[in-house]
Amino acid sequence: MSKVKFDLLAYLRKNLKNIICMLVAVCVMGMGVAVLNMTGLGPDPCSALHYAMSRVTGLSFGTYQLCINAVLFLFLLFKDRSLFGPGTFGNMILVGYSADITTWLINKIFGVTKIESLTVAIIVMIPALAVFVLAAAVYMNSKTGTAPYDALSYFIHGILEKKTGKTIPFKVVRIGYDMFVTIAAVIICLVAKIDMTVGVVTVIMLFALGPVIDAVARVMNGKTGEKPEA
Repeated sequence: MSKVKFDLLAYLRKNLKNIICMLVAVCVMGMGVAVLNMTGLGPDPCSALHYAMSRVTGLSFGTYQLCINAVLFLFLLFKDRSLFGPGTFGNMILVGYSADITTWLINKIFGVTKIESLTVAIIVMIPALAVFVLAAAVYMNSKTGTAPYDALSYFIHGILEKKTGKTIPFKVVRIGYDMFVTIAAVIICLVAKIDMTVGVVTVIMLFALGPVIDAVARVMNGKTGEKPEA
């Protein structure tokens, strides 16, 4: 019992800075997701799918995201535990509920849930997109573990390389993964006849998020194309 407690305290002392960076990053990501969704120009691919499913199921965005990530976590727990850590649970819980709280606060303060003016939406979208991508990159490279949604992309990458026997750039797999998720979100919105959750920003992030994460990895770790460390 004392050994477990000692190890935990040692881990916290060693990784406190990274854990704090992760916690701030995932909260900022949630705020960015909420603002991007309110512009009507679309959030990141993962959030676009979760917003669509939350509307279909009647659950809040945060609750649906937590539930689906919990399912993925249990699946991947028996496949590759090396990707998990404090950042796994930070992302699972804080991104979705930070987005819900941000949406609620903006609605309370400004009385809006969606920005109707395209000009205003674009003006708001530019800094929100920049902040979200930077926060996502910091989170992904904080060495505290990764969310089940992101971990699944690394798992698929490993499976493909093993099956083909070839070296495949991770960003190529990630783009294909996010593209599949984006298409799924579009289909769900059309079939369920709900407001479209995919927009131009979703497509931009589909192609840009992977390369930006790689670029930030070079700055933070001097590495690129590697699994995030737990």
